Amino acid sequence: MAARRQLLLRRAAAAGGWRRGYSSAGAAEYLHRSIVPTMHYQKSLPRLPVPKLEDTITRYLNAQKPLLNDDQFRKTEELARQFEKGIGRELHEQLVAQDNQNKHTSYITGPWFDMYLKSREPVVLNFNAFMSFNPDPKSEYNDQLIRATNMTVSAIRFMKTFRAGYLEPEVFHLNPEKSDTEIFKKIIRFVPSSLSWFGAYMVNAYPLDMSQYFRLFNSTRLPKLNRDELYTDEKAKHLLVMRNGNFYIFDVLDRDGNMLKPSEIQAHLKYILSDNSPAPAFPLGYLSSENRDTWALLRKNLLESGNEEALQKVDSAVFCLSLDDFPVKDFVHLSHTMLHGDGANRWYDKSFNLIITKDGTAGINFEHSWGDGVAVLRFQNEVFKDSTKAPAISPQSQPASVDSSTAVRKLDFKLNDALKAGITKAKQKFDASVEGLSVNMIQFHEGGKDLLKQKKVSPDAVAQLAFQMAFLRQYNQTVATYESCSTAAFKHGRTETIRPASIHTKKCSEAFVRELSKHSTEELQKLVVECSKYHGRLTKEAAMGQGFDRHLFGLRYLASSKGIPLPDFYQDQAYARINHNIISTSTLVSPAVQLGGFGPVVADGFGVGYQVHDDWIGCNVSSYPTRNGKEYLQCIYKSLEDIFNVLKGKKIGS
Repeated sequence: MAARRQLLLRRAAAAGGWRRGYSSAGAAEYLHRSIVPTMHYQKSLPRLPVPKLEDTITRYLNAQKPLLNDDQFRKTEELARQFEKGIGRELHEQLVAQDNQNKHTSYITGPWFDMYLKSREPVVLNFNAFMSFNPDPKSEYNDQLIRATNMTVSAIRFMKTFRAGYLEPEVFHLNPEKSDTEIFKKIIRFVPSSLSWFGAYMVNAYPLDMSQYFRLFNSTRLPKLNRDELYTDEKAKHLLVMRNGNFYIFDVLDRDGNMLKPSEIQAHLKYILSDNSPAPAFPLGYLSSENRDTWALLRKNLLESGNEEALQKVDSAVFCLSLDDFPVKDFVHLSHTMLHGDGANRWYDKSFNLIITKDGTAGINFEHSWGDGVAVLRFQNEVFKDSTKAPAISPQSQPASVDSSTAVRKLDFKLNDALKAGITKAKQKFDASVEGLSVNMIQFHEGGKDLLKQKKVSPDAVAQLAFQMAFLRQYNQTVATYESCSTAAFKHGRTETIRPASIHTKKCSEAFVRELSKHSTEELQKLVVECSKYHGRLTKEAAMGQGFDRHLFGLRYLASSKGIPLPDFYQDQAYARINHNIISTSTLVSPAVQLGGFGPVVADGFGVGYQVHDDWIGCNVSSYPTRNGKEYLQCIYKSLEDIFNVLKGKKIGS
């Protein structure tokens, strides 16, 4: 699967040729013009399967085995078998029937949106993730104004290319020599949309779901009591820029939908960067970091206090560009800046904030309910490629001679005492939660993907094994672990969970950590290979919609929606424990991305972002005070060192 991910990412990074369309204004309007329409495959994508109930129960019990002692496991197995024969079977049959009546979507779509939108926790740290861009290879282009202009232009080009249907469809090519060719594209574009997926499948190419992409732009999550709403207004033509906690807007498209000249965008951004307005005494940005019900009530107050038009401008903006007035010191500072920032200069509810610091370091913080990493990563890859290979402006470019003081509008908000008190409280809560967050990172340079493939083990499996081994070394236990896997190969697929903690990783970790003297190097190698094979199987199952987490979630959601009392199976402590993911992990490798990360998903957990490169492995870990992330990383490093030495045939010391 790691190889598959790599191919996917390379494909996304290399999407499209460099044929451009030009507007009368002279600026390139499109990234490329794909001869295969963007949504050509969407209609014929296969549907996300509902797994067989017996398979789900077996997979669930396999995942529970390393987390429970014998007595606990017997009880959990008994509850699972009763569920499988009784109420679980009824719910499963109802879910399948419901799924058959909704062939336009997937069985997980509604429940998954509800899971995100009904959550009342703040989005910052709990849901929003970040991915930071690599620096521009040409150092003089990493100036804040130049990079902000070039990335804004490239983002608008992406939006226009997508909306015109010119964006290359997202396709995973297993045999690119056959399917990623001009000849194949010329043929497949004439195959009707209702059959096109099958045409791609015949040459081992797998088109991916692109239904989330439209939410990248002009979109916001609106706080509402009990359940938030997703809002999109594709007619809006303005960009939202935040600097020093102040809100600015200006149009980036004209009335015909043509993009403003890059030199004009540069002029407007220069005007904003030189504006010496003080930071507001009560920065509104903090409200988007609040508990969702608290924020919903404060928003109602804002609307009733005469701020409707200003909020509408924020909500409908193409996206939010956040310009920070400080340089990035190091990778830890970078992670904090992109993951949460200072709270005042972000609008966490926007589908994404494009953040650019004083030294031109860039990243994306994205709200998670509307979509997953696949859409954001494709956007990021295209923006990076376009802004570095075909930049709209250069260090020698002069801003246009335009009157930015009339084109740029600073938004003012009318705040009563209740709103001022609400902002003050939101700031206090934000500062407290951020203060408790630690981010630490390591780079392991003793090997990477190349060596692991040479030894015929999965790079992703080895990274996950190291996380298990490290936790055992540090805390002397095996705990619930989550690895995200995309199900974008299916219509309206979201994600499935890979459960990396297995009886195999437990046995292997115990051999390395507790029983080293009892095992030869060859025996340890065999244990690592076993882990790799099993992890490969879990990964394949998850990617094919054959995990157990989403199925069990869907059955529980169905019971709740029909007013059925919560089955005993879901009241088992072991079920609660396996869903309390102490180690939450996610990976990506891309030429555009320097690093990515997210907060722990539980108060006593670790958020682990990692990248397995050709010859090194990067890992950053977020944690709260109940866990020691720095020590965990040291244990990860030691575990990687031991695994690599064993694979190289070296004897390791305890």
